[in-house]
Amino acid sequence: MLIDPGTEQPYIPTPSYFLGGFDIYDREETLGEELEKYDPNDPADREELILKYCLSRKRSYRHRYLLYKCLGESLQDKNYDFQALLEHDPEEYSSLPDGWDEMNCPRSFFEEIFRLAAIEWKEDIHRASLEDQSTW
Repeated sequence: MLIDPGTEQPYIPTPSYFLGGFDIYDREETLGEELEKYDPNDPADREELILKYCLSRKRSYRHRYLLYKCLGESLQDKNYDFQALLEHDPEEYSSLPDGWDEMNCPRSFFEEIFRLAAIEWKEDIHRASLEDQSTW
């Protein structure tokens, strides 16, 4: 089983893993102010946000593959609640920029992540798909 390098626990991603680059907890005055310049409902801003803060995060090709695959499976589920991923949980030590919990269509945001990941991570996804994942 693949291990998460940050936690040393088994790596079992969910679509929420894509939101880590947008976490402004304890960075409201730096990253938070930077992200507030963008509108996640605007297609051009959305693409820039995803490319700059989401897909550029350091991950191994295997982690990228599993994360991409996980998102694809979630997108195939018409009942998957992407809105729930954006809602603020006061019990968690994380938060997204103001207003993100009111995004017009969270599913579209994640569909755009999936589309751009297929392009940006193409080689990594292909490389990992050729391997026997049971050996990870």
